[in-house]
Amino acid sequence: MNVANLQLEGLLMAIAAVNHLLVQKGVVSMQEIDAALQAAEASENRSDELPPSYREAIAFPIRLLQLANQCQPEAELPPFSQLTKMVGQMR
Repeated sequence: MNVANLQLEGLLMAIAAVNHLLVQKGVVSMQEIDAALQAAEASENRSDELPPSYREAIAFPIRLLQLANQCQPEAELPPFSQLTKMVGQMR
């Protein structure tokens, strides 16, 4: 496996954990994080320039973070492997 992939996996899980903590502490709501992630996905305006597989690759981390955000604040975050399966099932 490419080491860069492992680094991205770690980064995504770190972001998910920070988002989860911010919701637990009442700093932001799940809806606010979801709105920010939706805006991030919508801001990707190269849809005409890129093949569909590239657009899906760009959207993957955003969708993973959206799914992690949907976890109840009291619950633990699912592992990366489970989140990736859930992203795959979204399509």
